[in-house]
Amino acid sequence: MYLTEYRRKLITPEKAVAALRDGDTIVHAMAVGEPPALLAAMADRVRQGDLKDLKVYSLLPMAHSARTILAPELTGQIHHYSWFVSASDRELVKAGVNFFVPNEFHQIPRLCRDFMDVDAALTTVSPMDKAGFFTFGAVNDYISTAARCGRRLLVEVNPRMPRVFGESLLHVSEVDAIVEHDAPLLEITPTPAKPEAEQIGRLIAELVPDGATLQLGIGGIPNAVCHHLENHKDLGIHTELLCPGMVRLIKKGVITGRAKSLHPRKHVFTNALGDLEMYEFMHDNPSMESYPVSYTNAPHIIARNDKMISINSTLEVDLLGQCNSEHLGGFEYSGAGGQLDFVRGAFNSPGGKSFIASYATAHDGEVSRVVPRFASGTVVTTPRMDVHYLATEYGAVNLKGKSTRERALDIIGLAHPQFREDLLKEAEKMRLL
Repeated sequence: MYLTEYRRKLITPEKAVAALRDGDTIVHAMAVGEPPALLAAMADRVRQGDLKDLKVYSLLPMAHSARTILAPELTGQIHHYSWFVSASDRELVKAGVNFFVPNEFHQIPRLCRDFMDVDAALTTVSPMDKAGFFTFGAVNDYISTAARCGRRLLVEVNPRMPRVFGESLLHVSEVDAIVEHDAPLLEITPTPAKPEAEQIGRLIAELVPDGATLQLGIGGIPNAVCHHLENHKDLGIHTELLCPGMVRLIKKGVITGRAKSLHPRKHVFTNALGDLEMYEFMHDNPSMESYPVSYTNAPHIIARNDKMISINSTLEVDLLGQCNSEHLGGFEYSGAGGQLDFVRGAFNSPGGKSFIASYATAHDGEVSRVVPRFASGTVVTTPRMDVHYLATEYGAVNLKGKSTRERALDIIGLAHPQFREDLLKEAEKMRLL
């Protein structure tokens, strides 16, 4: 029965996008969920003059977007809106031809449902099972909501996309058009950790109790934290992003989920981005559960995890304790993502802690990431009232409950020694000392 419906809806990418109309609002999946064949077919229609004035929304556009809908010659007809800027669209945003939409990650599904009129949603899915269900695979985030509130849903079936449990099922009856396309999944290979990252990882890991539930991202510092957690016991996962470091800890028996107060023995995430080994481990693994970001990142849900530990990074911190994690050189460099979601959720968790980490310097030690005050117009991602722990290679400090004087002194202690004297002088000028 379901195979008949599947075959009836199975068409070419070109025929699938033929239903798109001038002026449509389109939402496509992010990262591993980017559908390369559908995006290419849509870009070709625009390039041929057959489709124009599209509004396309996505988050963290990657290689498939860069090669298709973000091609510079299409900027006049494809108006791209990004919920999180990446290397693929950063220069276009700076040039003012693509646009950043400020958000808190957990709210994006509601934006799709209640504040947008979505004409079409495009995503990659795992192959259909005998009961007629695809899964959203390595992505869930906002696309699982956009898929159900848009006028049309176009899916690209990739046999390499892992089948994932949780709230990840999508029935063939919900789909308008099916495209089959076998393509390698996008992979991110961790880079070797800097010595400073190893030091930060050690400092944070020492403050993580056994039985804690973790949220962390991807990059040198999160990888180093994972390395230094290898002697911990019965850790759990409730995270925005599932990364290879976490999977290694699962395989080593460090992450079991046994002590979790919410979804015990289940590894909960809304997105997964890593390497082929990680995707293969996820496939048809009943311990891995994916949920919409409106659930995983909702602060009140995060807080239901006892001993919730949130670890995020920032670009710079000022002497008041404010964190700028997205703005660089006067322009939007990335986005808020789920940082504030997890900072607030983790602090409200029984025994929970949130960490915001960074290297003490940038540009080969020439620039301090600890600054007296932010430049005019700089965005504050995490307000000073919300910051719990800050960490650099020079230490980890808890700012909660401390006066502005105590906070300023603690933050200056996180800076590279060569910048501390100037920071002390600036703190005096700001009447913090």
